Amino acid sequence: MTRPDAGADTLIANVSDTARWIAAYRATESARPDALFDDHLAERLAGERGHAIVAAAPRVSWALVTRTKLIDDIVVKAIGEGCDRVLNLAAGLDTRPYRLDLPPDFTWIEADLPALLAEKEQALADQTPRCQLSRWAVDLADPAARDAFLTEALSGARKALVLTEGLLMYLDPDDVAALAQAFRRPEVAWWVLEFWGAGLKKWMGKKTKGIMANAPFKFGPGNGLAYFEDLGWKPVETEAILQAAHRFGRLPFPYRFAAYLPEPDPRNPGNKRWSAVTRLTP
Repeated sequence: MTRPDAGADTLIANVSDTARWIAAYRATESARPDALFDDHLAERLAGERGHAIVAAAPRVSWALVTRTKLIDDIVVKAIGEGCDRVLNLAAGLDTRPYRLDLPPDFTWIEADLPALLAEKEQALADQTPRCQLSRWAVDLADPAARDAFLTEALSGARKALVLTEGLLMYLDPDDVAALAQAFRRPEVAWWVLEFWGAGLKKWMGKKTKGIMANAPFKFGPGNGLAYFEDLGWKPVETEAILQAAHRFGRLPFPYRFAAYLPEPDPRNPGNKRWSAVTRLTP
């Protein structure tokens, strides 16, 4: 296991390692008396390496905890609106099937690279999910493998929700566009994601230059939400991370004044440090 004092450039060997980073934030949030969610498995999944990444990375826990809570709420809301399946792509070390109040017969499918899924299976072998959970090893960067997976995983679904939490910022714009096209299937009712503007992408790239060398940020369109609208997706709901963090009481003092300023145009955030969680429909 990586020691907490290991060099920053060795802590994140690839994008999969960022899952430990996010798990560490969920563990810290869950230990709070006023926690926004209770992830009792996050600590074991984060391990020493996850907390070492937190120590080496910029202090952005408020944003990632807020993202988690917003997506939790959207998933629960969508199920109440008839969602009959969730496909969590690049699921990483997410634990929603174990901690959300889900119907026992609900179908939840996780997809990620084989090594990370094997590690997760082993770590959670003694745990029972609250729904019908299955895990699929698939390389989403392989168009043929991705499309074959989607065809099989969506079989029988009528109102599926596709979740790509914490994925798009690591992809080239052409790969994001390919995903947007691949998800346009009659079984898919919604696509839930977080997206950044170009300004936040640039700022995060500078702030994480050493630690993220092996997993650089690539996607942050200057036209924000319009990027997805141009690909045939319509927003159902969108909430900015900054304002939501303020509402949840997680926004650090230096940023609180900014929460009262007018939000940038979601379709033209330009160079402002802005991000949001959105639910889209084809």
